[in-house]
Amino acid sequence: MVDAFFADLSGVVRGKRLPVSDLPKLMAGEAAFCASVFLLDTQGTSHDPLGHGFSDGDPDCFARAILETLTTVPWGEPSLAQVMLSFERGPGEPLSFEPRHILARTVDKLRALGLTPCVAFELEFYLIDTKRAAGGGPLPPASPLSGERENSTQVYGMDQVDHFGTLLKDITDGCAAQGVSCGAISSEYAPGQFEINLKHVADPLLAADHCVMFKRVVKGVARKHGMQATFMAKPYAEEAGSGMHMHLSLLDDNGRNVFAGENGEPASERLKHAIGGVLKLMPEAMALLAPNVNSYRRFVPNYFVPTQRSWAFENRSVALRIPIGPDESRRIEHRVAGADANPYLVLASFLAGVHHGLVEYLDPGAPFEGNACTETDPGLPFRPRRALEVLRDSAVYADYFGANYPALYAATKEAEYDAFEAEIPPHEFAWYLLAD
Repeated sequence: MVDAFFADLSGVVRGKRLPVSDLPKLMAGEAAFCASVFLLDTQGTSHDPLGHGFSDGDPDCFARAILETLTTVPWGEPSLAQVMLSFERGPGEPLSFEPRHILARTVDKLRALGLTPCVAFELEFYLIDTKRAAGGGPLPPASPLSGERENSTQVYGMDQVDHFGTLLKDITDGCAAQGVSCGAISSEYAPGQFEINLKHVADPLLAADHCVMFKRVVKGVARKHGMQATFMAKPYAEEAGSGMHMHLSLLDDNGRNVFAGENGEPASERLKHAIGGVLKLMPEAMALLAPNVNSYRRFVPNYFVPTQRSWAFENRSVALRIPIGPDESRRIEHRVAGADANPYLVLASFLAGVHHGLVEYLDPGAPFEGNACTETDPGLPFRPRRALEVLRDSAVYADYFGANYPALYAATKEAEYDAFEAEIPPHEFAWYLLAD
């Protein structure tokens, strides 16, 4: 069998398990899938956004296998393979609201300037127990070595890496078997939280593919070890959230990094313009960077999560950090997105901002000094519905993503928020049942 899959608007992995005999049809782009699957909410519900779904008869589109993602599934059955998919209305006609094609549109704009984005993702995630706390919340996992539940925060703690070393090795081995190159592994700011870096790829589409594959590996390996893994942005109210950081450099036709400093300066003018564009569009990008109601709980002051439009050299409190290193490796680290975001859409928003800044010669202002996350930026929409309103009204993102996509994304997520808010949580009874 072969798992043919993709990440939908919300980043949820969906697909079909098919007999290997169907693989030639996938290679030829002749397999049919329901097109509106890219417009489901996180629970898999179709809300018929802007008439896509029930209203238009829910038509099919064609799925085509992405050949370089065809691999085995190390944590699955020995006879199981997997391959990622991309979608078309017809031969040579991309499905306009597929997130992967939206990313491709922004990449094409940069390539028209003679620039190739070199991208790496780094993701934080939690390992959690298969049991739940009272009320359904997560519990930290028990250490495979001691049998005791994790209960301390030891950032960069090597004991934590050792305790879960076999699981973490299975993750990196699984990634290697699938062509996803991993770098550093570190324990993070909370019990059971880890970060694994993916290596730079001079192909943004493949980098985002690797991000989706990585998340699938992490979840599959965790299950094999009797645990679960979550990329939820803020699973514990009192602990650190999980981010999806993106690292970007730009290479010209000669392979030179155009962000490298010039004339003794640590940053080129093109680097500054790129930063200026990303900061300018950040309010319009928030609905993509923080897609779920829970996503906004992550933006807490003094948790090394950006709460302002800011940039600086070697400062983890800012939204856009320029890490230390030689000129030829100069890059931007975008630190705003949550681990729950769709990697194609957040990278597309990042690259669109870079392109916008380059062509408009935007000035980012002076680099921030000190702690940039002591208070929230009033210019950023830190409420889910407000963020959707700002995205829907964005003429700039309509140009980069397609005229209808900001409104289509907003309609899908608004319907999800409506369904979420229709549920009465347990604490609502505790607060209000006898209040009057």
